[in-house]
Amino acid sequence: MAEIRPFRAFRPTPEKASTVASLPYDVFNRAEAYDRVKENPESFLAIDRPETQFPADFDMYSQEAYDKAHDMLWDQIEKGVFIQDEKPCFYIYEQTMNGRVQTGIVACASIDDYLNNVIKKHENTREDKEQDRINHVYTCQAQTGPIFLCYRENRLLSELVDRVKELDQPVYDFTDEEGVRSRVFVIEDLEETETISRIFTSIKDIYIADGHHRCASAVKVGLKLREENQGKVRGKLKSDFFLSVLFPDSELMIMDYNRVVKDLNGLTTDEFLDKLSEKFDVKDEADKVKPSQKGEYGLFLEDKWYRLSAKPEILKDDAVEGLDVSILQNEVLSPILGIGDPRTDKRIDFVGGIRGLQELEDRCHKDMKLAFSMYPTSIGELFRVADEEKLMPPKSTWFEPKLLSGLFIHDIRGTIS
Repeated sequence: MAEIRPFRAFRPTPEKASTVASLPYDVFNRAEAYDRVKENPESFLAIDRPETQFPADFDMYSQEAYDKAHDMLWDQIEKGVFIQDEKPCFYIYEQTMNGRVQTGIVACASIDDYLNNVIKKHENTREDKEQDRINHVYTCQAQTGPIFLCYRENRLLSELVDRVKELDQPVYDFTDEEGVRSRVFVIEDLEETETISRIFTSIKDIYIADGHHRCASAVKVGLKLREENQGKVRGKLKSDFFLSVLFPDSELMIMDYNRVVKDLNGLTTDEFLDKLSEKFDVKDEADKVKPSQKGEYGLFLEDKWYRLSAKPEILKDDAVEGLDVSILQNEVLSPILGIGDPRTDKRIDFVGGIRGLQELEDRCHKDMKLAFSMYPTSIGELFRVADEEKLMPPKSTWFEPKLLSGLFIHDIRGTIS
């Protein structure tokens, strides 16, 4: 069972919420981050990416950068840009994108549940990416980017959330520049917060949907502070818990995560298509190919689209090997195109489905040779991989909309009263 707690969030004043809230730090490259902060100096991205406060050649991983993030965060809190709720609360976070609504509960989840696999993973993490957020969280003494968690829908929890949205007034209601509407409600009533915590204890499994690196970093900071405070304090530390938004699986949508490749590994176009036809039915198409079912792929090569349908003999029943991304890797990318490790090979890149199929064509006209459009991994496939304690290949899932940073900050100093 999961231990999910309310907490006293620092959050922006209502008049500042829309300007402070920012997309996560890791959706921007360095140049984009500089540009975004220049356009909006109040954006929380300035704290999440503190190198934007220094010259372009500044070492973004230096301690000076993390110290700057700390100073900016606590200075803004002192100036009243952020306020803190007087008692532990849960928060309802509703996002609407292209008419689709997803609603999560903002809370703190236990690092022990992560360690004991009550909170389940489906993705490996990279130490260098972890270290950046470890330094950021530890120096700021606060968690600033929520972890995207999900669970199998619970009727009682859904009814409670719907009731809050129907009867209460949101503290925030704004639409960001990506066109996503965000509404936030505060649940401070003790009976309601206790009910939510109690319901979560009956939910057996929680899954990381997105944010594996942020989650692993929060856990490692928590363990570090636990060791530093051993014998010095009583009770649980605030850092024993990490900032999360928990969504029911019924409301989530995974988008396609497409692949672009730099070359044909020495093959001619005809040779490549011949090799593909051994494992796939290959059909010419007059227009862009967006796969309509599992086992189907689009291929863009030499200004032409093809529809690839996996032959029955290469389909697998295994939780990981049966994923479309695994089949493409094992049957095409590795044996034909020579891309053994897509995490490190510079000849492959990944394009989130939010950018559309035109982006695949544009990349092939710019810096790549061919592109594969994918059918999205399902929530059920994600759950199955995590339940079997296996790991998905890299870049298997793309969730939209992204959770905004800066709306909720978890102060990890001290103990839980």
